[in-house]
Amino acid sequence: MNSARIRNLMNADVIVLGAGMIGVSIALHLQRRGRDVVLLDRRGAGEETSYGNAGIVERASVTPYPFPRDLASLVKYGLNRSTQVRYDPFFLPRIAPWLFSYWRASSPARLAEARQAMKPLIEACVDEHADLIAEAGAAPLIRRNGWIKAVRSQKSLDAEAANAEELKAHGIAFEILDRAALAAREPHLGETLIGGVHFTDPPTSPDPGGLTKAYADLFVRKGGRFVEGDARTLAKAPQGWRASAADGSEISAREAVIALGPWSNDVYEAFGYRMPLAVKRGYHMHYRARGNAVLSHPVLDVDTGVVLAPMSRGVRMTTGVEFAARDAPANTIQIGRCEPFAREIFPLGERIETTPWLGCRPCLPDMRPVIGPAPRHPGLWFAFGHNHHGFTLGPVTGRLLAQMMTGAPTLTDPTPYRADRF
Repeated sequence: MNSARIRNLMNADVIVLGAGMIGVSIALHLQRRGRDVVLLDRRGAGEETSYGNAGIVERASVTPYPFPRDLASLVKYGLNRSTQVRYDPFFLPRIAPWLFSYWRASSPARLAEARQAMKPLIEACVDEHADLIAEAGAAPLIRRNGWIKAVRSQKSLDAEAANAEELKAHGIAFEILDRAALAAREPHLGETLIGGVHFTDPPTSPDPGGLTKAYADLFVRKGGRFVEGDARTLAKAPQGWRASAADGSEISAREAVIALGPWSNDVYEAFGYRMPLAVKRGYHMHYRARGNAVLSHPVLDVDTGVVLAPMSRGVRMTTGVEFAARDAPANTIQIGRCEPFAREIFPLGERIETTPWLGCRPCLPDMRPVIGPAPRHPGLWFAFGHNHHGFTLGPVTGRLLAQMMTGAPTLTDPTPYRADRF
């Protein structure tokens, strides 16, 4: 090896590929356990999927999001006119086998299994975020007033109230709101909304990408290295793993973690792994509020699937799910469908951006992530497929994987998340 190459060699214990909430949290927890970690991403921390969400640490999502099984919902979504789910007709033949697996996994018995598997992670999510928030000094990026599921009909209110009652057994705090109580909490919501459920415990962030960056800054302050590079350069090396940074440096480490969210398959498939990772695409747009209108909580309009969340950039409207190819161009269909409903429930002003943000949420059909070792490659680890909850579950995933990688007792049995279950 020549001297120039020696100067450009960066040694570490672990390379973590991906600087979203999952990857940053893994890097921090490995660092806490004495590992020398290099965090590698093509962009800055929290600038992809971790940026584009409603900013909720979603402790109330004890049950994963299942595939609908009632005929009315199937017909509604099949017509492809819903604000909650849209599909690209040309993509449907490609995604149909995955959707069938998702539908099968959503049977009552299998959904109960998924709920039980996810319970330990969901129950720890608030405490694990609180731990990192305190150490990172990120309290200004957190609000402590929860979020609201709002409804347009008494039928929907009765259903949401019943769902909330079932959550009491899981320690979820909430209040049922009639129209007057909802107006007291959010005076500028429109009268189209007649009540809702206020989940009072979950923290929220007006800048989820910024919170991810705050965790990454903590990692760097504590001596971690964050480099720009292409994760697809990961390769097996005699002493472990190597990857290339954008500046030409080569990173060498005993172990590597693939935490690339919707791009994880770009790397793991190169090593011969085949897992049913799909993406649910989603959009958001920021708006100014009209006049003196203020929104104080993230609000989900249950009947349309539209979420409005108060963010640093303005009021963020997020859409429902779109099934389309991960890398297909963005379109404006869902924004166009959702915006009229959003304007019914809150006095939105002009758009702040000229084009909507598009993100991809990595999902597996059994509604639980892959967290653990690669079955055929010692020293290679996986952490992806968190099914809408990567922002929520990043810190607890980081702790669990770091415990596994360092041989420590784990906070829960990791068997349900193993990579070879498919």
